[in-house]
Amino acid sequence: MNKRLFVGGIPWAATEDELRSAFEKAGTIVDLQIRRDPTRDNQSKGFGFVEMATDEEAQAAIDLLNGKDFQGRTLTVNEARPMRRPE
Repeated sequence: MNKRLFVGGIPWAATEDELRSAFEKAGTIVDLQIRRDPTRDNQSKGFGFVEMATDEEAQAAIDLLNGKDFQGRTLTVNEARPMRRPE
């Protein structure tokens, strides 16, 4: 079953291809998105999501990249949690 990861600390200039290259070292990527702000010329918001093919590959990505330098910024990589809606 696919596992979705939250990735924070992504440099604003980083591309999805560059991020994909880093995560491919951990396994098969099913989906990858850097969130962008349409009100700011589609500038990166500095975070995104990566969906790995298996739980094992997701854990490998966390072990490999969480707390590591990526283009001068420290990545935060952990299991994505469902967004909580305000009550």
